[in-house]
Amino acid sequence: MGQPLSEKSEPQSRPWLQGMTQALPIVLGYIPVGFAYGVLAQKAGLSAFNTLLMSVMVYAGSAQLISVGLFASGLAPLSIILTTFIVNLRHLLMSAALSPHLQNWRKRELSAFAYEVTDESFALHATRMEDGERPKSETFAINLTAQASWVLGTALGIFGGQLIAEIEPFALDYALPTMFIALLVMQIRNKVQVVVAVLAGAFSLGLYFWGLQQWYVIVATVLAATLGVVFEQWTKKRSS
Repeated sequence: MGQPLSEKSEPQSRPWLQGMTQALPIVLGYIPVGFAYGVLAQKAGLSAFNTLLMSVMVYAGSAQLISVGLFASGLAPLSIILTTFIVNLRHLLMSAALSPHLQNWRKRELSAFAYEVTDESFALHATRMEDGERPKSETFAINLTAQASWVLGTALGIFGGQLIAEIEPFALDYALPTMFIALLVMQIRNKVQVVVAVLAGAFSLGLYFWGLQQWYVIVATVLAATLGVVFEQWTKKRSS
């Protein structure tokens, strides 16, 4: 009687364990970046409660770091909200990319999933869903594990911010771009993706120096991705 019980219980727990295991690379990145956010938020004058609450409710690394910088600069709340809204418009692209894999999900499941989608979890989900739909419990385990590590990193940063007098020598504001670069390198698999990544970076710099300082990332991403799709379709027709 004991063996059938273990056989039944193992498959039920396996998706959650697999999800938590898959999220470990994100955890290793989120704890130090969350720590950086917690320290910077403390130095900007945010209370410990609001700093932690933002990681629970907002849960957007780039938006949180940007909003902390704007808060420290004394900008009005409306300006901070609009700026972070524009920065997070890239989630429209991520949602469009994942939506074909989530067509059978209920609305409340989609809402819960969308609430915890970040750049890093999107990269992981996009890769693991290429071969078909994955167990929902595994998917939610990834998101919950990732956010828990972000909140933990924030809590450590709140505590560390009270002990660190000068943050400039630690270069904490470079933590998030560094993690983005690492995720990009992990996703590159062929020459077309290398070209798209280089074009996106070149377009971003060009548009930024041209004066498009709020939309340059979104526009550069759309332009580079469009050229990548056109080039990929052209090579397929040529080979056939």
